[in-house]
Amino acid sequence: MLDDRAQTLLKTLIERYIADGQPVGSRVLSKYSGLDLSAATVRNVMADLEDLGLIASPHTSAGRVPTPRGYRFFVDRLLTMQPLDSDKIHAIEDQLHPSQPQLLISSASNLISELTHFAGVVLTQRRKAPKIRQIEFVSLSEKRILLILVTTDGDVQNRILFAERPYSPAELVTATNYLNQYFAGQDFDHIRQRVKEDLLKLRGDLQNLMAAALAAGDDALHEADSQYVISGERNLLEIEELSSNMKRLRELFDLFEQRTTMMQLLDMSHRADGIQIFIGGESGLAPLDECSVIAAPYEVDGQIVGSVGVIGPTRMAYERVIPIVDITAKLLSSALTFQSNS
Repeated sequence: MLDDRAQTLLKTLIERYIADGQPVGSRVLSKYSGLDLSAATVRNVMADLEDLGLIASPHTSAGRVPTPRGYRFFVDRLLTMQPLDSDKIHAIEDQLHPSQPQLLISSASNLISELTHFAGVVLTQRRKAPKIRQIEFVSLSEKRILLILVTTDGDVQNRILFAERPYSPAELVTATNYLNQYFAGQDFDHIRQRVKEDLLKLRGDLQNLMAAALAAGDDALHEADSQYVISGERNLLEIEELSSNMKRLRELFDLFEQRTTMMQLLDMSHRADGIQIFIGGESGLAPLDECSVIAAPYEVDGQIVGSVGVIGPTRMAYERVIPIVDITAKLLSSALTFQSNS
């Protein structure tokens, strides 16, 4: 636990660094903290904060900068939010008008990008699980099998399964017939549960094939069932701490193109309650080590269907960005709910 003095100095240091982008020295802290402390005392507290891993000293400067751990403490314990003024809220509301349902998702992504000057992202999912019309296994080679899923909506998803052993054409026909006979017309959630219960009843050598088909089918339908929209990626090119490392920047833009990986991160957000904040390595994705992701779930008729968020540098004005994401999620919820009931 940090005492009040240490918390005040840490809060001041992070706020100054976010505002100026320069390492913060003891003289600046003495000036802006409002504490009547000697420079020596400030330096001692900064040394303690550094020992705790909350701040770090760049090699080229006597000042200190926050670490991801320091940002986390700041966001969780010290942050003072800046509520959006009513004019800005009305401006967001006007751009998320339910009379243009086909534009709502892209509008939300663009809005967050414009308001934060970072990258805005939206993940949305259909509210109804797709029903399966047909499942088929096709042998590609000795241990490679093509899984074909056709939904009642006409969507076709293919996945390649790598089997532990060769399966004969007769075995693949048996597996295909079993799934189609018992599960055609049902949604995949139901199929998954039923097949898990029935696996033990199947011949042992078909259990692995069925288990692999379940996992691959779940991934395929989840990906097909989601829409991932990102706007304003180019804003990140203007941020010095990101643009100065071109290798990491390329990795970051490659990540944006990896639809499944980004959706998994946003999916974590809309399965949780309220605002989710991933700082640096907390996302588990190396290209985001110098970034923060702030996301909030949105609803239709009280059911969470997706999430909206922002991707920017760890040095961002959290007190300003968090309310933007939160309000956008709430207004998107209202617009989509109005649209679904009209």
